[in-house]
Amino acid sequence: MHKLFKILAICFLLMLVATPALAQEAAKTDPNQGFSIFFGGAFGAGLVILGAGAGIARIGAAAVESMARQPEVAGNIQTAMIISAALIEGATFFALIVCMG
Repeated sequence: MHKLFKILAICFLLMLVATPALAQEAAKTDPNQGFSIFFGGAFGAGLVILGAGAGIARIGAAAVESMARQPEVAGNIQTAMIISAALIEGATFFALIVCMG
């Protein structure tokens, strides 16, 4: 199952790279002008949001588990968790701007 996920991820990444490279300038009468480029950006933005959500969820789960194991360092763990989540969110915003730009 893990190997299949890697293959699918590589296929999606190749599709995102190939979409703008194969796009041709559409004729003036074409109602779907630039559809493939918009689809690639929207698909990339969706992947970015899914990845950020999964990353922040893993950080939260690990933080709660470590706080349960060592309650005396819960404040330090919470601070590190918030900083890590903020860094992921910043990278997510940058990736969304790149996808939509």
